[in-house]
Amino acid sequence: MCEISHENPGSGFMKLSIQEAVGTVLAHDITEIRPGVFKGPAFQKGHVIREEDICHLQRLGKEHLFVLDIPEDEMHEDDAAYALALALMGTGVTMKGKPKEGKIDIIADQDGLLKINKEALMSFNMLGEVMCATLHNNTIVRKGQTVAGTRAIPLTVKKSIVQAAVRVCWQANSIIALKEIRKPKAGVVITGNEVYYGRIKDAFAPVISGKIRSIGGEIVGTHFAPDDESFIESKLRELINAGADLLITTGGMSVDPDDVTRFAIRNLGATDITYGSAVLPGAMFLAAYLDGQPAIPILGIPACGMYATTTVFDLILPRVLAGERIGRRELAELGHGGLCMKCEACNYPVCSFGK
Repeated sequence: MCEISHENPGSGFMKLSIQEAVGTVLAHDITEIRPGVFKGPAFQKGHVIREEDICHLQRLGKEHLFVLDIPEDEMHEDDAAYALALALMGTGVTMKGKPKEGKIDIIADQDGLLKINKEALMSFNMLGEVMCATLHNNTIVRKGQTVAGTRAIPLTVKKSIVQAAVRVCWQANSIIALKEIRKPKAGVVITGNEVYYGRIKDAFAPVISGKIRSIGGEIVGTHFAPDDESFIESKLRELINAGADLLITTGGMSVDPDDVTRFAIRNLGATDITYGSAVLPGAMFLAAYLDGQPAIPILGIPACGMYATTTVFDLILPRVLAGERIGRRELAELGHGGLCMKCEACNYPVCSFGK
């Protein structure tokens, strides 16, 4: 017993005997029903009819089939999906298997930071008849993880549409790519008279070291400093001499007169100093660079980094380690999605924060 999907074959389709249909592409689903045992597709649209299918089709009562007669200016959905995926992919990603029913997944070929050209992706999806869905830009992904899926929406697609989609990708120099996240040698200066003089117990060091080690980095040194510009600057220089390629300071980032950490960073010779981010928690965050070959990033974490599980530091650190230069624009763009919901149990990054 069988059923045929109720698609109107229309133009571009031919009705052939099952013997004549061998080697052609099925234009409709054929559902097989075995009462109490099975109901589902015996053959799906897009299936290429083979000699060995004939007996099965006859048992289903089929003597004729509607098959595709693809015009010269159109492409089969699987061919279109392959062309689309090939154009969408940049470095660090690959296709997962072959297209099936006009769809193919794109997976990470290595661990890294996912980069999506959102403007180009929008242009791609505005074309119609083709689509691509991705994970969020700046998501940390692992090798083998699915990062995107693309497909041709109809069974056959105009070649002109596919060609236009490919051009969008080429003009963007790919839409989907991965950047490698380097493993840093971090130097940390924890500032504040209250900690330096032992009035309170430090809570920053374990938080920062835990986050650095979670991405495979190491701490080359952790120093404590009072609220003194010269002292903080000297400790930063010690860390550079010890081989630090990432400097992290904590505390001393507010507007109080004794909060002088950012001035010590300036005195160190840092450039591109950006103070303030559009993220809560983390509004008083600082990003700067000590120019050299290569430049050394400096990240200033305000007090929220001590008690909030996830802050702007978590959003920015992977991007810095992927080689991005963080400035005013990058920190301003984080405003959309930059409000932490302070969930009782933090599920970051499986949440809206930073997206």
